[in-house]
Amino acid sequence: MHTDTPFNTHKPIILWLFTGCLLIYLMVIIGGITRLTHSGLSMVEWSPTGSLPPMNEADWNTEFSKYKQSPEYRLINHHFSLDDFKSIYLWEFYHRFTGRLIGIVFIIPFIWFIVRKKFPEGFLKKSLVLLVLGALQGLLGWYMVKSGLVKNPHVSHYRLAAHLITAFTTFGFTFWYALDLWYPDKKTGSSTFKRLVKLLLALVVVQIIYGAFVAGLKAGYIYPTFPKMGNDWLPADAWLLNPVWKNFTEGAIGVQFIHRCVAYLVTICVVVIYVRAKKTDLSVLQKKLANALLFIVLLQFILGMFTLLMGVPVSIASLHQTGAFFLFSGTLFLLHRS
Repeated sequence: MHTDTPFNTHKPIILWLFTGCLLIYLMVIIGGITRLTHSGLSMVEWSPTGSLPPMNEADWNTEFSKYKQSPEYRLINHHFSLDDFKSIYLWEFYHRFTGRLIGIVFIIPFIWFIVRKKFPEGFLKKSLVLLVLGALQGLLGWYMVKSGLVKNPHVSHYRLAAHLITAFTTFGFTFWYALDLWYPDKKTGSSTFKRLVKLLLALVVVQIIYGAFVAGLKAGYIYPTFPKMGNDWLPADAWLLNPVWKNFTEGAIGVQFIHRCVAYLVTICVVVIYVRAKKTDLSVLQKKLANALLFIVLLQFILGMFTLLMGVPVSIASLHQTGAFFLFSGTLFLLHRS
């Protein structure tokens, strides 16, 4: 028998939003692989509509000639053959293609929902927020890449962090709006428990930002030891920059140290939430989410440790980034229901 649940009422919109979430997740993972394979500066031109990949040898040689004018080729990859170039070009192409696919997947159904008057009251404004965030994400991506095409063949870690956190923000709003439609009922839970979940979300966001700093500064390759950094908890060479605060925003050693410390804080916070969930009168869904978060954070901690110890292999580092996505999603879901 058909049940008129909130999900069934808004099913097309909910599926549209979750499809967007999945594509944003894929884009971030492909972006991470692009970063890890040093492919991000292989495409030296950008246009809003994009372009087809090289279709023949002549096209490839044209793109390779453009790349040869870049600082990355002149200073780092001057030994590259055409085949070497192809391997890095395609990862950046996939990354940009996924970003544009997200735009199409958002815009076409958006127009259809407007024409058919499918949006519930107040949801049109929310959809416009998503479109603005998506456009901003694309612009920040080019702004980031552009910083590595001038003189120094390395993108700014600040721009990388802005690009990544905007992707997570777009995902977060999309996910939250989908949950609003699926679970329109009143939330339950104590104010103390909700504050704990808010604290966890703040810590996870800080950790994502510092994860981008680690990637941008290649800080994961320094001190591949655990739990200490070499023989110390904080090495003496972590204090080389002036003023002091720069060591923890622009120094690779200090950034890795902060990333480690926040990982401990996130783990502790999840454990506290798990324990409180057991002792608090919460819904079955909330308790399941607390259980899931504990599993995710422990797995994420282990993946982070192995990423460091094994010299940042692409496979483990990508799984670590996936773990960050699940941790962020689970925290948002629990906050939504709390």
